[in-house]
Amino acid sequence: MQINAVFVCLFVLIDSGMSWDFFVPVCVGDLVKTGGINQYVVQDVVSAKQLPSYLNKFKAALRSQGPLCILEHFDTGYSVLQHCKSVDLAVKEDTLELLVQVVSGLSVSLPSILVSTSLSAAERKEKLNAVKMSVFLLCKLTENLESDSYRQNIVTATGKGGKKGKAGGEGLMQWDSEREQVLQALVQLFQLDIRSLWSLSLVEEEFISCVTCCCYKLLENPTISHVKSKPTRDCVIHLLGLLIKKYNHLLGAGVKVIQMLQHFEQLSSVFAQAVSVWSTEYGVRAIIGEVIREIGQKSSEELAREGSGVKAFASFLSEVSALVPELMIPNISVLITHLEGESHTMRVAVCEVLGEILVRVLCGDGLDESGRADRDRFFDTLQEHLHDSHSHVRTRVLQVYTRIVNSKALPLCRYSEVMELAVGRLMDKSINVVKSAIQLLAAFIAHNPYSFITIEFILFFSLSLPAVAVIKASELWAAMVPELLVTVRKELEPTSEAEKEQQEDEEGGEVEEEKEAEDDRATAVKIAQYLRVNNVQYLIFSLGSDDDTSELNQSLPPTPQKEPEKEGEDGELKKQEMLVQYLKDTETFALQVERAISVINTMLYWKTTSVVQEAVQFCVTVCEFSVANSISGVRKMLPLVWSTDAAIKDAVIQAYRRLYLNPQGDTIRMKAQTLVDSLSELMVDASLGTIQCLEEIVSDSVITLMDISSTVVQVLWERFTGKRETSSLYKRAAVLLLGMAQSKGAPFRLPQDHQLFSCLTQAVAEGKFTKMYPYWQSFMEQAVRLIYFLAESPDQLCSRLLQRSARLLLDQIAEGGEVNKDAVNCVCLAQLLAVCGCVAFWQVSHLERSVSAELRRRRGETEEREEKEKGPQTANESTMEEELGLIGASAEDTEAELIRNICETELLAEENLLSAFLPLLVRVCSSPGRYSHPQLTTAACLALSQYMMISPSVCEENIRLMFTVLERSTLPVVRANAIIALGDLTVRFPNILEPWTQNLYARLSDEVPSVRQTAVTVLTQLVLKDVLKVKGQVSEVAVLLIDPDSHINSLALNFFNELATKDNAIYNLLPDIISRLSDPERGMSSEDFNTIMKQLFSYITKERQTESLVEKLCQRFRTAKTERQWCDLAVSLSLLSMCERGFKRLQECWECYSDKLTEPGVYQPLLSITAKLRRGAKAQFKASGLHIQTLPSASCV
Repeated sequence: MQINAVFVCLFVLIDSGMSWDFFVPVCVGDLVKTGGINQYVVQDVVSAKQLPSYLNKFKAALRSQGPLCILEHFDTGYSVLQHCKSVDLAVKEDTLELLVQVVSGLSVSLPSILVSTSLSAAERKEKLNAVKMSVFLLCKLTENLESDSYRQNIVTATGKGGKKGKAGGEGLMQWDSEREQVLQALVQLFQLDIRSLWSLSLVEEEFISCVTCCCYKLLENPTISHVKSKPTRDCVIHLLGLLIKKYNHLLGAGVKVIQMLQHFEQLSSVFAQAVSVWSTEYGVRAIIGEVIREIGQKSSEELAREGSGVKAFASFLSEVSALVPELMIPNISVLITHLEGESHTMRVAVCEVLGEILVRVLCGDGLDESGRADRDRFFDTLQEHLHDSHSHVRTRVLQVYTRIVNSKALPLCRYSEVMELAVGRLMDKSINVVKSAIQLLAAFIAHNPYSFITIEFILFFSLSLPAVAVIKASELWAAMVPELLVTVRKELEPTSEAEKEQQEDEEGGEVEEEKEAEDDRATAVKIAQYLRVNNVQYLIFSLGSDDDTSELNQSLPPTPQKEPEKEGEDGELKKQEMLVQYLKDTETFALQVERAISVINTMLYWKTTSVVQEAVQFCVTVCEFSVANSISGVRKMLPLVWSTDAAIKDAVIQAYRRLYLNPQGDTIRMKAQTLVDSLSELMVDASLGTIQCLEEIVSDSVITLMDISSTVVQVLWERFTGKRETSSLYKRAAVLLLGMAQSKGAPFRLPQDHQLFSCLTQAVAEGKFTKMYPYWQSFMEQAVRLIYFLAESPDQLCSRLLQRSARLLLDQIAEGGEVNKDAVNCVCLAQLLAVCGCVAFWQVSHLERSVSAELRRRRGETEEREEKEKGPQTANESTMEEELGLIGASAEDTEAELIRNICETELLAEENLLSAFLPLLVRVCSSPGRYSHPQLTTAACLALSQYMMISPSVCEENIRLMFTVLERSTLPVVRANAIIALGDLTVRFPNILEPWTQNLYARLSDEVPSVRQTAVTVLTQLVLKDVLKVKGQVSEVAVLLIDPDSHINSLALNFFNELATKDNAIYNLLPDIISRLSDPERGMSSEDFNTIMKQLFSYITKERQTESLVEKLCQRFRTAKTERQWCDLAVSLSLLSMCERGFKRLQECWECYSDKLTEPGVYQPLLSITAKLRRGAKAQFKASGLHIQTLPSASCV
């Protein structure tokens, strides 16, 4: 029956010449319902089991009849749609392949038909039905397969173990490739002008909706924005572009873009690309206006609701402006309204749109009056939002300005204003705003239109301003000419009477005009000569490419052309005004740069890592551009190389590598010479701390400079040995750099009789007689260090050095004259004691470093040899002990104990020469009245501390003497050295030094700044490395926060910044610090106390810590005895960032302080707490906050 029905249908079709029309249904199921007159209805829905056979017939018909076979086999494709959920994947794939071939076949056959003038109505209807049927089936099947793919992705993602089934996985992979084929077939079809198939070329809306719904369905895929989906994404965009341009889908596309952005945030970049393509490649610029108008009409309340798609809208606007900024200008007024809305995300997006327009459209000098007005309006808008209430907006606006400055799109007249705002943002409470402000200031420095800030350099560089400047070089030169002529004529003023008479005769008359012109030219020649003599001849040839400077390449400047008197005066006045304004702007810019540098330098020791990194980068930038006072920040950051934060340490190392370890030159020799010169400049006037920091950087950078390291060493040796003429300071720098470069190299040993050691020992032993040699101490230390690093059996070599030095001292005492005899002997004795201490120190270091390494090496060789001698069975028995690490640990402990025994019993034994000098050291240190020579006292104290490093017994015997020297010595250098030595002893023997901790902290209040600085530096290292326990004595460090010395200030601030990184450290110490600082015996002023507490309380950020501190401080009101202590406690409470819970705890402790509220110094701080909390608090809390405010009157009654 079915076959007969088909034949009947075909007979009717052939006989009647296609009497029915195919209408694209709203729902797929509508096709099986009875339709209207001449409307196609599906006659038979094939069962799922029969579909394979019907598909085979479909294939055969396609091969024989071509794409028009869809007219006969539409029901087969429709049946696949109906059974899409139950049929196999292979059936759907076969159907998809057939439909793609049908659509592609129609794309090939239709061009000739569409241009034909003899096409009958029946043929037109036949082709039209074939197009609509095939496109309908292909789009609907594509949508179903896309849904299946999405569901399969979800199942795969949430499946156990992440494994996907074989069939499902293969199907997904095939669909990813077939989806692109479907879209290409549709694009190929719609590129044709198939509108002529419809009556009056009016394409029905249902047909276009069928295709667009398929496209938007594909765009809903979560991976559509990924790189792997780019072919699919591009095809969809181009297909929609064709539908918008040719098939009246403009309004529908605008609405759909808004709807999908609202529900699919990941589509912002996709639709931004799509809108850009539609407006440029397809010429549909109105689409941007439609979409932006829809976004602009959304109210603030609507955007504030969850799920409003505000993030997608914002991202879409930003990306569209980056792609087609010129098309955003006609619609910008619609978006500007969002700058007044509540959504900070939309404000950010609008500011970014303005930034793109300013960078890429409204820039340069070729703008008309309307363009300049728009540019100024947009800049004003951006500047307003540098003060936006939301930190994210302020951050993004600063970043937009950074891009504008980097693109040289900021007008010169706005430089000072914007830079002033950027400097102000350095004080912002948001870290991100601060970082962005630093980046903007760095961009200003890098693209500085004023170049150098002195008047001489302005004259030199103003003639070649960057493109961002509005003033031309020729105009500036013309403006400077009058002042330049006056100055030069003063230099060239005639001295003889004849010359004066000649000048007087040249005034007036037509005959004299020729002479005047000749004199003008002569004056110009003299000006050029004068400028050349003063090394600014480049001025004459740096005026650019202006027409009026074409002759400046000649030997002389051109003769100036005279203008009418009136125009000349106006022109000169205008040029003078331009010059004055330029110089004023230069001065303002220079002051702002100076202010920015001083503020950012203080940020180098902030506790926020990212801010410190930005500050370091800024310091590098200003140094690279040779800004005045830029070196201060570079030097200030140097101690951060010891920071415990690896990111900060790496930033500093990279900064110094970029500035000083990045040599320039065409050859390796030139690079090495540049590197040595830059490092030597740093070393010449460097302090000991600076040298240590540089050593850390240089030694870490040796590996990165391996290609030129050998040449660098050669240059350093040439400089040190005098092969290259240089000063003694640079020779010293060369020696230090050589030591730094080799500190991490492979160790090697030289024999004791090597000439190097003979020269060194002779120089050390006999150098003490050279009284004018100022660097003997540091030379001696480096020489002894070098002996222990390079010599075989260095202890024997240094023993002979001590004998030789002592013998020479005795000979000098015996042979010396009477003049200054005591002074000379004291200096010589001081140098001998210094050698003794240095040898003792390096002997211990040698034992613990080299000897231990040698013992480990021998142990390793022995174990390896024994392992080979052992059989496999014996080796297996020791496996367990080796795995537990017992064998290695036991051996290492044995070696360490051996070294300790040597230090304890052998180094200071009677047969060892070092022991002979220890009693002398003790005697000199314990008798400052008798041995009062400064150099002798300094050397003896330092040497004694080095002896104390040998063993615990020596340390314990002399520790009291060392602290006596620390407290009673009248020499600041002795006290500073003692602090450093005691810090080292604390690390080595912590148990012995622990009872003396208070004495170390006492030096923080020393009257000499250098001693305080040394003390805070040593204690910072001890505390942060957990050598010393943090106790209440830290209050002495807190006092240094108000020290008159700014460097000590920064060291104390760094101490607390680092201490704040340790869990609860400052929180635990605060109550004791407050008690110690508010002690009446200390006598600290209220202002100083408030300053210190404000800094310390800034580290308390956790709500629980605040709540606990409230209770602890309130309890201390009970034990406080003086009104000043009450006031200090009240101020401390007011400095806490108190929340509602903390205030409730304050109310619970009412009885602790209620009787003190009559004191204004207590009442006012507590009242300020309620004032701060009342802002933005709940009504119930506001009422409870009145409790404190109303109590003083009650207490007074």
